[in-house]
Amino acid sequence: SGGLAGVLDEGVLNLSLIFPENEQKIEINRGYDAMWELVQLMFADFPVKMEAREIVGSYCPGSYDLSINGQKFAGISQRRIRNGVAVQIYLCVNGSGAERASLVKGFYEAAKGNAETKFAYPAIIPSVMASLSELLDVQLSVQDVMLRFLNVLKEHSGRIFSDTLSPGEWPLYEAYLTRVLERNDKVFASLNV
Repeated sequence: SGGLAGVLDEGVLNLSLIFPENEQKIEINRGYDAMWELVQLMFADFPVKMEAREIVGSYCPGSYDLSINGQKFAGISQRRIRNGVAVQIYLCVNGSGAERASLVKGFYEAAKGNAETKFAYPAIIPSVMASLSELLDVQLSVQDVMLRFLNVLKEHSGRIFSDTLSPGEWPLYEAYLTRVLERNDKVFASLNV
C-alpha cells in the first residue's frame, strides 16, 4: 500500500493489522504507532535501539521506516478503507537488505532509462538497508518472527483465533484476486514477459 517498489521473497514477512472504524475515526499516526509499538515488543529481548523515521536512500522511504543504527529493516504503510484501517509492515527478516535494495535500484534504472518522468524516484543507496538477522547478529527465519508476533498478540489481547473467509467474503476475495491477476497480465504483456 506504500506505492513504491519493494522486494518480496522468502526472507521478507508482510504483516497487517486491520482495525474497524465506526463513528470514532482512528487518527493516522495511531495506526502507524500501533504497528511500531508491536515491533518493539516483538524484539524487546534484544539490546538495540530501534527508530521510526525516514531513512533517506532506502527503497519505498517513509516517515515510519524502522531502523537500527540508521539501517532500515522495515517500512510501515497504511490503507484507509470504508469502515476500517489496514496498517501493513514489510519486515526484512533475513538475507541481505543491501542486495534487495540493489535489485530495486536496478529495477528503477531499467524502467526509467533516460526518460523524463513527472515523479522523482528515490535515489537508492543499498548500504542503508539491512535485514533483522544482519542487524541483530542472529539467524532469524520468517517463522521465528511470526512466532514472536503471535506471542506478543497473545500477551496483549483477550483471545486469538484462526478463521476462514465467510461465505459473503469469498466472492469479494475472488473478485479482488481476478482484478490483481488481470492487472499483472497487462503489465507483463506491456513488458513482453
